[in-house]
Amino acid sequence: MPLDHLEQLTESWAPDPASFGVSPLGRMAACHGMTDIASVHRRAQEDPNWYWAATAEDLGMRWMTPYETVADLSDGIEFPHFFAGGRLNWADNCVDRWVEQGRGNALALWWEGDDGARRDLTYDELKESVDRAAGALLADGLQVGEPVGLVLPMVPEAAIAVLGVAKAGGIVVPMFSGYGSVPIRERLQQCGARIVITCDSFPRRGRLIPLKETVDAAITGLAVQRLLVVRRTGIGAEMSPVRDRWWDEELRQATPLRQAVSMSAEDPCLLLFTSGSTGTPKGCVHTHAGLPVKLSSEARHAMDFDETGRLLWVTDMGWVMGSFVIASAFGNGGTAVFFEGTPDWPEPDRLWQVCERAGVTLLGISPTAVRSLLRHGDSWPDQHHLESLRTIASTGEPWNTDPWLWCFRHVGKERIPVLNFSGGTECGGGLVAGSMGMAVKPTAFNGPALGVATDVVDDDGRPVRGQVGELVVRAPWPGMTKGLWGDNEKYLDTYWRRFPGLWHQGDFAYVDGAGYWYLLGRSDDTIKLSGKRVGPAEVETALVGDEDVIEAAAVGVPDQVAGEALLAFVVARGGADGDALRSRLKVRVRADLGASLVPKEICVVAELPKTRSGKILRRVLRAVYLGLPTGDLSSLDNPGSLADLPKRQPSDV
Repeated sequence: MPLDHLEQLTESWAPDPASFGVSPLGRMAACHGMTDIASVHRRAQEDPNWYWAATAEDLGMRWMTPYETVADLSDGIEFPHFFAGGRLNWADNCVDRWVEQGRGNALALWWEGDDGARRDLTYDELKESVDRAAGALLADGLQVGEPVGLVLPMVPEAAIAVLGVAKAGGIVVPMFSGYGSVPIRERLQQCGARIVITCDSFPRRGRLIPLKETVDAAITGLAVQRLLVVRRTGIGAEMSPVRDRWWDEELRQATPLRQAVSMSAEDPCLLLFTSGSTGTPKGCVHTHAGLPVKLSSEARHAMDFDETGRLLWVTDMGWVMGSFVIASAFGNGGTAVFFEGTPDWPEPDRLWQVCERAGVTLLGISPTAVRSLLRHGDSWPDQHHLESLRTIASTGEPWNTDPWLWCFRHVGKERIPVLNFSGGTECGGGLVAGSMGMAVKPTAFNGPALGVATDVVDDDGRPVRGQVGELVVRAPWPGMTKGLWGDNEKYLDTYWRRFPGLWHQGDFAYVDGAGYWYLLGRSDDTIKLSGKRVGPAEVETALVGDEDVIEAAAVGVPDQVAGEALLAFVVARGGADGDALRSRLKVRVRADLGASLVPKEICVVAELPKTRSGKILRRVLRAVYLGLPTGDLSSLDNPGSLADLPKRQPSDV
């Protein structure tokens, strides 16, 4: 089914033709005899191994033992071996090499806390802290290949801990700082960590979050032998004399580990858990070579980030974009900007203030965060010039057109575009991406990420264009999870068995007549009406086009007559008349999308259930409405949103 409203969008931004040659990707292309971005994309699609070898060289990856083969598929497409035979260490590539190249005085990390506290670290200072963290962990008995739990907000110690664990040969297991004790406990039980790193407490929107208290409850009865506690506020840490140690004291007393442990390119350095709708969280395993090569190249080749850049992504260390900041900023020798606070507190322009103060060049933000900020009005971003910004990027969920244009006009000042970037925790980076080297359409991706054989297929696995299909990948890539922690059958079931020989991402996608790509939501969020599959974003775009609608979510629910009916939830502006709004929205959807896509019911709610990173949990909306189990709620940031959600009445069945 053609998506007419997407086909009708026009390009909003195009790069200066001269910019490609001086960009990081353009400089790499010139080394291989190419002068235009189309040639690079074409060759990367036709020969991914060429691209990944050229990229590792362009990034200056430092190998302790050179690799022999870019991709060894002897164990099948599902279990590739990237940079086989090579040895290196993620932390060595992020920190040590820059110091040894004489860049120790360069700014590595710029930090601002929720309370306005500030800290900077040069690469010399970062290396000293990472070396001491690695030494302290070894003194506490850390073994090569052993997991270490990490429950920290976006503070400098989070970066130090991640790289300290990697330098010592351990596997860091970051967890969302907003979790309660149950999801933390569940993840620690799965990975079996004996060492956990957290902090006493931290401020959020002016309130104190007692993080150590939560972690203490989570680890009661587990095999955790050492809890290292960062002093963030000096409040709320009751220390166990046998188990607990202050982070700063441990580092001060430690013998620094100056030389990183040599690790195989395939050795895990990061274990990230992603929540599913049911069952236990999935542990995605990322390696010392795959993770830094994939993530660093995303920022470098699509977003024009290099050693002159400063990268801020509004995220948490428990999400994959926290690792993206560390890998991309330090992997390119640039500056990581850590922002512990929230974008609109204490004033609606807090994020824009931080961008100015830090000189941010690459800003990462989710569509939901933009929708939340735009409701405060245009004046807040308009009063900030934001001249330092070179790129705005987004991930996490599909865009609606109006919020994309608002960000482009009021944040980017129509000088720079908003680049879409989407993959997932299990992907270790993007599968589809925008590019600063190509013209940009609102809400769209320019195409597959470089070196990733992404495609859109129908239910039989055949490539489709101009109609909705499933997002798949036809070949492995560095950065993809190396199975799932302790459960490779689940890994095969989740990603490979839906379309044998193809990685199935579980996203609903569309490629328009001009070759632009769109993601329309999770395919398990897909609604099937009158035999046609509909992405929730189509309906939601029409709904948020009304001036009284702040946010919207569309889900499918069982219907005795039609098989499945469309249900919409909307958050309205204060003072909006609910009945009048429902009637007006049905008229609008009918006019925009046709009678078949008019929701059977429109529910006006106070808020939608979301993760802290801004993803709307549509499966939770559907489950609550139908009175079904909600599944894993560990990523839910606003549990109070569930209390007022409407529930289906027996007469509706």
